[in-house]
Amino acid sequence: MTPAETKPLRADARRNRARVLEAAESVFAAKGTGAPTEEVARAAGVGIGTVFRHFPTKEALLEAVLVARLHRFADEAEAVVAADSADPGAAFFTFLAGWIEMSSAKNAYFEALTAAGVSVPKAKSEIGARLLDALGVLLSRAQAAGAVREDLVPGELITIIIGVAKAAEYAGPDTRLRERAVTILFDGLRPSAGERR
Repeated sequence: MTPAETKPLRADARRNRARVLEAAESVFAAKGTGAPTEEVARAAGVGIGTVFRHFPTKEALLEAVLVARLHRFADEAEAVVAADSADPGAAFFTFLAGWIEMSSAKNAYFEALTAAGVSVPKAKSEIGARLLDALGVLLSRAQAAGAVREDLVPGELITIIIGVAKAAEYAGPDTRLRERAVTILFDGLRPSAGERR
């Protein structure tokens, strides 16, 4: 590592980096991951040189946005677990809906990075482990409350989340179709009439 790499950013540079990341997330959400970096710079109110000083390539910017989103979602998941809701079923299904939405967006970033020949490092597995831990706790609580079928395990749920996230991507801007797919999923996760307490 060079001294420049270990040197912390100045306060103004940290602010600029945060503005670029926030603008990039907004621009990519509105226009897709193919939106030009110049548009991100305009939305952040900085020059294109500032963007490239923090993110030398567009792929580095895409990866930084993806990682920031995943960290934020993991923080939210842990907050839901810590809150220990009085309605574990509602907490579980709300979290699951958020995960499906996040997965759909995450897939777009992964596809753009893969298409550019970039492999997202497995270091992101720390975020995945945090999410799986939160999912396991929320699932157990919802099952104990009788809101979710007892035979469901986290590994099966992850497979289902991936499938519904792909379905949400397929539905595109058709909000009704996306919501219907999630409703059908949720109905399948609830216990049948004979299993309910």
